[in-house]
Amino acid sequence: RVEDFKYLGSTVQSNGECGKEVKKRVQAGWNGWRKVSGVMCDKRVSARMKGKVYKTVVRPAMLYGLETVALRKRQEAELEVAETKMLRFSLNEYIRGTAHVRCFGDKVREARLRWFGHVQRRDSEHIGRRMLRLELPGRRPRGRPKRRFMDVVKEDMKLVGVREEEAEDRVRWRQMICCGDP
Repeated sequence: RVEDFKYLGSTVQSNGECGKEVKKRVQAGWNGWRKVSGVMCDKRVSARMKGKVYKTVVRPAMLYGLETVALRKRQEAELEVAETKMLRFSLNEYIRGTAHVRCFGDKVREARLRWFGHVQRRDSEHIGRRMLRLELPGRRPRGRPKRRFMDVVKEDMKLVGVREEEAEDRVRWRQMICCGDP
């Protein structure tokens, strides 16, 4: 029996977890950081420029594919820790303000809501939209229920202050979910 496989660059596990994918995203972030460490650790390069390099090279590698994953708090914290370590190596000062870099969790939330809005705007018979509402037959197992994608999206929408119906207007949806940092 196959425990996990790679699909479109993302690791899919048979038990529905995403721990291996988070570890791979952290590793991809560090690989990207190593490629640009000459710029990131150079004292002559301004903090703002380091932030721009970070946002264009490292962060996309870490964010790839996470918009479709229901991250746990611990996994989100793991990504935050890796990001903070990379920025601390580069800056050695007030990290987020000088480099103009927003919190990683905010960017994951924005990507997840952007993808959700994209799927919501599809016609009601589209497979992606139907899969969001899919309820499997039978009972869920005992104990704390696993975090599902729609549970996380509902939490995100509540935090940002948007409703599902608002996703129909693409421009307005993008404005409401944007956290300000490219």
